[in-house]
Amino acid sequence: METQAHTFGFGTSGISDKIVVFILEAMRYALRLSSVERIVRIVEISALPKAPEIVLGIVNLRGEIIPVINIRKRFRLAERDLALSSHLLIARTTHRRVALAVDSVIGVIEGSSENTTAGENILPRMDYVQGVVRLGDGLVLIHDLDTFLSLEEENTLELAMKPN
Repeated sequence: METQAHTFGFGTSGISDKIVVFILEAMRYALRLSSVERIVRIVEISALPKAPEIVLGIVNLRGEIIPVINIRKRFRLAERDLALSSHLLIARTTHRRVALAVDSVIGVIEGSSENTTAGENILPRMDYVQGVVRLGDGLVLIHDLDTFLSLEEENTLELAMKPN
C-alpha cells in the first residue's frame, strides 16, 4: 500500500488516525487502519449455504475460514463479477475476521480533525458510517465494521459458519 499525505482526525495521533482507502465503482470508501489486517489479491470464493444475502461466500486464508462480505449490496451498488484485479480487504470486527471484496485499494491516509466530520452529523441513521473526510479531490466515507452487519445478519452468519 502506498502512503498518501492527506490528514484526518479522531483524537489522538497514531494508528487510530489512519484510514485505508479503497475503491468501489469509482467511489472512495475507508476503514480505520486499526481494523485492517491485510490486503490480498482476490482468490476463489466458496459458497456458504444459509449465509445472509450480504455474504458472497468464504475463503481459506492460511487455514482460517473467513466470510467474504459483499459491500456492493450494502451500498446499493450494481452487482458485478469480481475481476482478477479485485482485492480482499481482510479486517477484524469485534466478533470475527471478515474479507471485504473491493475493486482496488488506494492506500493509507493519515490525519487531523480539520477536514473530518463525524458520521452522525451527516448521516444520522447510517450507524456504519463513522465519518467523512474532505480531501482536495472529493469525499471519503469512513465505515465502522462493528456496525456493518445487522444483528440478524450477524446471527445468521454465526450459524452458517458453525461446522455441521
